[in-house]
Amino acid sequence: QVQLVESGGGLVQPGESLRLACAASRTIFNIYTMGWYRQAPGKERELVAHISTSGGTNYADSVKGRFTISRDNAKLTMYLQMNSLKPEDTAVYYCKATHIQFRSQIYWGQGTQVTVSS
Repeated sequence: QVQLVESGGGLVQPGESLRLACAASRTIFNIYTMGWYRQAPGKERELVAHISTSGGTNYADSVKGRFTISRDNAKLTMYLQMNSLKPEDTAVYYCKATHIQFRSQIYWGQGTQVTVSS
């Protein structure tokens, strides 16, 4: 079992920054790929950024150049640095872990609210 706990959400103005964190209950980054997803009201959950076990990253087009995904293996924590935030970034942000071999072994965090508004 893996537990994921997000933190760092909040209310910010357009153009400001936030850093989200996803803390894992045990060492998983070597056998789980990790991702940040978000879900806005009335919309489907969408992938924001992904980081593989080898550290490779990819991003949704809407956040490229503004968001950066990273992880600290020693702290068992994944991050999402969000810069130049826009109102359309408002959503609940979730972290997800997917086992690289047993793809049905998936874990989600509880989510953290990000609101971008003036």
